[in-house]
Amino acid sequence: MSGYSLTFASSCLCDSGGERGDFSGQLLAYLSLGPIFIIVGFVTLIIFKRELHTISFLGGLAFNEGVNWLIKNVIREPRPCEEAHSTVTTKYGMPSSHSQFMWFFSVYSFLFLYLRMHQTNNARFLDLLWRHVLSICLVTVALLVSYSRVYLLYHTWSQVLYGGVAGSIMAIAWFAFTQEILTPLFPRIAAWPISEFFLIRDTSLIPNILWFEYTVTRAEARNRQRKLGTKLQ
Repeated sequence: MSGYSLTFASSCLCDSGGERGDFSGQLLAYLSLGPIFIIVGFVTLIIFKRELHTISFLGGLAFNEGVNWLIKNVIREPRPCEEAHSTVTTKYGMPSSHSQFMWFFSVYSFLFLYLRMHQTNNARFLDLLWRHVLSICLVTVALLVSYSRVYLLYHTWSQVLYGGVAGSIMAIAWFAFTQEILTPLFPRIAAWPISEFFLIRDTSLIPNILWFEYTVTRAEARNRQRKLGTKLQ
C-alpha cells in the first residue's frame, strides 16, 4: 500500500474536529472561513475606496483560485475521508484552495507593506513596528487556516503544504506583474470616462496612502472648522 493510502486510511479512522464538537475544532472551523471574510472585505473596500491597486489585488486572488482549480483537475488527488464531508464542492484536494488563498493573501500583503508602502513621516520606529506586527499576524492566520484544513480532515499535510507554496509563488508573480505591467497603466485607466464615472482612482504615486489620507482629511476638517467658526461669529 502506498504512503498516501496509509495516510488516507489512518485519517479516516479518526473523527474530524468539527464532528467531535471540541472547542479547538470549532475555533479552527471558524478560522477556515477566513477567505470568505477577506473577499467580503475586498468588495467593501472597492465599493467605498474604488482604488485600482485594490481591484488588481482582488483580481489576483480570483486568478489564483482559477489556477488552483486547474491544478486540482490535473492532479486529481482525492481528499482524506472524502465521504465525511458531503458539503465539499470539489472532491479533489491537491493543492488546498484555502491554503493557497491565504498564503497568496499573506505574501502579497507582506510585499505590499514593505515594498509598496514607503515610510513618509518621522515616526520611523512606529512605522516599522506596525508593519512587523501586521506581518506576523498575517503569517499566523495563514498558518492557522492551513492547519485547520488538516485538523478537520479536509486535506492532508502535503496538500496544504503544496497549496501554501503555490499561493506564495502566485503572490510574488502577481505582485511583480502589478508593479511592472499594471501600475504604469493605472493613470491611463483612471482617466477613462468609465473610470471617472465610477470614481475609480489611482493612488500608485502616493507612497503611503494611509498617511496621505490622514493628513488630507485632518487638514480639510480643520479648514471646515475654521469656516464654520467664522460663520457663527
